Amino acid sequence: MGAPNLLNPERRMLRAMQLSEASRTWDLDGILAACEWTDQAVAVGAGHGLQNHGLVEVTEETLREIRLDVAGEQAVEAGLLEARLWAWMGEQETATMQGLQSVFERHEAGPGVGLLKQLGVGIEGGQLVANDPEAITKAIGQRTSFLQSLPLDATDVDGEMLKHFSSRKQLIQTVERTVRHWRLTEAGEAVSPDDLQETMVITDITPELLQGEDWKTAEFRSFDVTLEATTPRTGRSHPMQALIERIRAIFLEMGFSELVDDYVQSAGWNMDALFIPQDHPAREMQDTFYLDQPSSIDLDEGVMQAWKAIHEHGGETGSTGWGGSYSTEVSKRPLLRTHTTVNTIQYLARHPKEACRVFSVDRVFRKEAIDRTHLPEFHQIEGIIMEEGANLQMLVTTLKTFYAKMGYPEVRVRPAYFPYTEPSLEIEVKWRGKWLELGGAGIFRPEVTEPLGITSPVLAWGMGLERLAMLVLGLDDIRQLYISDLEWLRNQPIL
Repeated sequence: MGAPNLLNPERRMLRAMQLSEASRTWDLDGILAACEWTDQAVAVGAGHGLQNHGLVEVTEETLREIRLDVAGEQAVEAGLLEARLWAWMGEQETATMQGLQSVFERHEAGPGVGLLKQLGVGIEGGQLVANDPEAITKAIGQRTSFLQSLPLDATDVDGEMLKHFSSRKQLIQTVERTVRHWRLTEAGEAVSPDDLQETMVITDITPELLQGEDWKTAEFRSFDVTLEATTPRTGRSHPMQALIERIRAIFLEMGFSELVDDYVQSAGWNMDALFIPQDHPAREMQDTFYLDQPSSIDLDEGVMQAWKAIHEHGGETGSTGWGGSYSTEVSKRPLLRTHTTVNTIQYLARHPKEACRVFSVDRVFRKEAIDRTHLPEFHQIEGIIMEEGANLQMLVTTLKTFYAKMGYPEVRVRPAYFPYTEPSLEIEVKWRGKWLELGGAGIFRPEVTEPLGITSPVLAWGMGLERLAMLVLGLDDIRQLYISDLEWLRNQPIL
C-alpha cells in the first residue's frame, strides 16, 4: 500500500510505530522519543494527519488537575495567612487586635482575623482568644499539607479542602489537559517502508521554485479542495477605533479640521474660561482628578484678571457674574481635563479673529465609579464653528447633517442648560422607535468669548463616544468595549 500524500512528520511517526510491536499503544512521550522530536505540537499534528488517512487510531482523555495558583505558590513558600497569624499569636503573652494590626498590613490583618474566627479564635475585649488551640493547629496543618501536595488529579483531591480553597482568591486553579494515545491500524501496518522515506514535499508553487530545476524531481502535496476550510482570522481595527475613524472622516468631509492637545490642563482653562463658578460641585475632588505634580500651572495674568472680572461682577458683558471672590490660585491648579472644550477654548483664544471649524475626538477624565454606564476615562466628541453670522439654525442644521451621515436621520433638539452656552440644547436621535439623548450643544455665552477677544458667535456641541458606541454596537454595558474578548471582537460588524 502506498502513502503518497503523507507529510514528512507523518511518515516519520508511522515508520517509528511500524518498527515496534503492532499492538503497542503509544503515548506522547513515546512518540517524541521515537521520532526525536521536542515539540509536542508536531507529534499531535502528525498523529491527526495519520488518523485522517485511517493509518492510526487515536484515543483522547481529558483530565482535570488541581494546581497551585499565584497566591497558592506564595502561601507554600511563605506560609498561609492564617498560619502566619496563628504563629504570631503563639509568640505573644497577650495577643491583641492592636498588636496584630501593628505587625500585619491592613490587607492581611482584616482577612486574616476572619480566617482565624472561622477556625475558632474569638475576640474578647480587644484580645484574640483561642477556644481549642490543638484543633486550630491541626486544621492549619491540614490546609498547609494540602497545598504542598499539589498538583493532584481532581479525582484524588479531598472534597472539603477543594471547597475551602476554591472560595479563596488565586490559591488553587483547575487545569484541564488532554492525554492522547495512538495505535497502528491494519492499514498503517500495511504501508510499505519504502513509501515512508522523508523527501522534499512542495506545498507552495513560487516564482523562485519555477526558476530552478528542483521542482522537476520534487514531490507535490495534493489537496482535497472539496473539504471545508476554516475561516481565516485576519487583523482588524477595534470597534472603538473604527468608530473614531468613521467620525473623523465625517467631520473632515464636512470641512472641519482636527484638534489634538494635552490631557493635563489648568483649572482656569478647564473651568474658569467656560464660566463655571469656582464653587461648582464639579470642581470637587470626588469629581475631578487633580494632580500633585506639577503643583501649579502658570497662566497669563491678564487672562486671569479678565476671568476675575467676569466671575465676580460680569465684566463688560452686561452679566452680573457669579459674585463672591475669584481665586487665581484655584485657576492654577493642575488637573486631568474633564472635557475637550478646554483645548478648543484655548485654540479660539489664540485665534480670536479667524473663522474656523474644528473638531476633536479624544480622551477625558472624570472621577466616576465604574459601572455599566460610567467609566473614569472615556472619549468625547466635540465640534466647534466660529464665524460671522453663525446662528442657532446653522447649529441645528450641522447637527442633523452629522447624525444623518452617522446613520441616524431623525434628530431633534430640546432646550437645556449648560454653564457656558446660551441658548443650550440637548441632542436626541431616534433609535429603535425611541428618542435617545446623545449630547449637548449651544452658543458660547459672552462671558466665555468676550474676555478672550472673540467677537464672532461660537457654535459648539459634544457627546460621549462610548455612549454612541453602545448604540451602534447594541451594548447595554459600557465595560464590554474594553474587555479583551477576542471572540466578541471578531464578531463585531465592520463600522
